[in-house]
Amino acid sequence: MNISRQKYIDRLIAHKHNNRIKIITGIRRCGKSYLLFNLFKKHLIESGVKQSHIIEIQLENRLNKDLRNPDNCLKYIISKIKDNNQYYLLIDEIQLMLEFEDVLNSCLLIDNLDTYVTGSNSKFLSKDIITEFRGRGDELYLRPLSFNEFYQIRQDTSFEKAWNEYTTYGGLPYCVLLNNHEEKDEYLKKLFTEVYLKDILERNHIQGEYAFEQLLNIISSGIGSLTNLRKLENTYKSEINLSISVNTISHYIECLEDAFMIEKVERYDVKGRKYISTQQKYYFTDLGLRNARLNFRQFEETHLMENAIYNELKDRGFSIDIGIVEINERQNNGKYIRKQTEIDFVCNKGAERIYIQSSFALPSIEKEQQEKRSLNNVYDSFRKIVIVKEDILTRKDSNGIITMGLKDFITNKNSLDEI
Repeated sequence: MNISRQKYIDRLIAHKHNNRIKIITGIRRCGKSYLLFNLFKKHLIESGVKQSHIIEIQLENRLNKDLRNPDNCLKYIISKIKDNNQYYLLIDEIQLMLEFEDVLNSCLLIDNLDTYVTGSNSKFLSKDIITEFRGRGDELYLRPLSFNEFYQIRQDTSFEKAWNEYTTYGGLPYCVLLNNHEEKDEYLKKLFTEVYLKDILERNHIQGEYAFEQLLNIISSGIGSLTNLRKLENTYKSEINLSISVNTISHYIECLEDAFMIEKVERYDVKGRKYISTQQKYYFTDLGLRNARLNFRQFEETHLMENAIYNELKDRGFSIDIGIVEINERQNNGKYIRKQTEIDFVCNKGAERIYIQSSFALPSIEKEQQEKRSLNNVYDSFRKIVIVKEDILTRKDSNGIITMGLKDFITNKNSLDEI
């Protein structure tokens, strides 16, 4: 079965012939190679490009080991250009080549060459695009399948069943196409150990493998929970009986972020309009990998739903912060105290902002008031939304706060624009 990924193909097409390097980044096995060497190549051929004018280099292939040498690779590329017609260069896993920046900058000097590359490590790509290419590189971040992409494949089943499968096994394309739970379980566990973990340890020369794996367990267990480096250090001491420095923990987290496995979300003071760096939250790019790390034993529906909503919002192009709203709360003795309340997601895209609360259920008026308390204390005109697991009709209360069901939110990519 072919998986469309049309949104990403459209982005690549929109950036054709723009005199920049197109760099496709993302977690391993999310479909970068398939996007470039199958879907985009198909577009080129259907557009009339001859096969001889598409130069393909897959650096993970042992047969192409010599092309990991930058000089050999550049000579090979030049040897394939036989005329003045347009050529397209497709390179997979570019970070396997030393001095790849020089090679790509040299490709920019070839007038009839349009270059596209993939890579699985932000440390060698995203951060270097700014400095090495000086505005001549376009990054396209490919995420695992969104729930909508997943649901298109699972249209023969109910939403509830599809949702449970998605929040259990995630959206890595190959895993989605496997036939049964045992195969998915085995694939994700092996992938985590033999590809992700091994790659991160070797690439970053990490010696303390046990300590690193314990951090993975801590973050996997605490998705969507506030934490900081000092708290993680104390967890090592109290629960694992290890003494690990804050600097080492910070390095471990950076390695996980650079491999696109987790994403950090900062806290933002909505009223004070400033970031608060004391605590952060971490979410997994793919829930299947998170669950595989925990041997599919820890399922907290509230946290899984929150992580899935976060991924959906990122897929829709929002930048996200955790909202902090300070309120004055009256005590039984009549005195007031200042208290911090939280908004799960402050979503920004250009001039647009939306405040979103993920609430698994609102079984009582008291619970509903509690979930809306922070939203009711934000005095601006941006939309404020509570998303609940229950399949309900979208409604708006007297304060303008919208409550919508998870199904309506996540199955309609325009759900936030239609309210």
